[in-house]
Amino acid sequence: MTSMGEPVVFVVDDDDAFRDALRRLLTSAGFSVEAFPTAQAFLGASRPPAPACLVLDVYLPGLSGLDLQRELTKRHAALPIIFLTGRGDIAMSVRAMKSGAAEFLTKPFRPQDLLVAVEQAIERDRTECTQRQELAEMRQRYAQLTMRERDVLERVAAGLLNKQIAAEFGTRETTVKEQRAQVMQKMRASSLAELVRMSARLEISRNSNH
Repeated sequence: MTSMGEPVVFVVDDDDAFRDALRRLLTSAGFSVEAFPTAQAFLGASRPPAPACLVLDVYLPGLSGLDLQRELTKRHAALPIIFLTGRGDIAMSVRAMKSGAAEFLTKPFRPQDLLVAVEQAIERDRTECTQRQELAEMRQRYAQLTMRERDVLERVAAGLLNKQIAAEFGTRETTVKEQRAQVMQKMRASSLAELVRMSARLEISRNSNH
């Protein structure tokens, strides 16, 4: 599996002094920090392939923090967000949390509360990064299967025995056994149970269009 880079905390806040204070706080706690004055500046920057989280002010010029959250979701680039606001309300915080925010802190907040929220958000994204990498690599392995091997995998995932698959294909059971062994080797599955779990993650089912 490809190794992930060092975690990054992105900060988006239009208050220069407050943004610098956040950078100092997070850097002193050992985090790598990239700070931006607007949501547009953040969207225009490249994002390293590393676990990350976003410390985001709700009220920003141009795109607001909530607008940015929606835009990241639309781009399939969502990451854990810790919202900061000086005048948030319950309805706003509920909306942000329902949309996947990791935390919603009202200014002034205790520095320790932010650091704990960032640590938890980074850990959450690290787990999700690992899962995304595993799934991408699994898809690459699946793409190497022949059409017949995919047919075998679909039927194995559906719980069919070798003899049942052979009957459907009009072939010998030993042939299916060999094909199944090939599937397990190419998918790097150590057991039948693991192969079935992989099929579930890849959403493979009989008559699927994978």
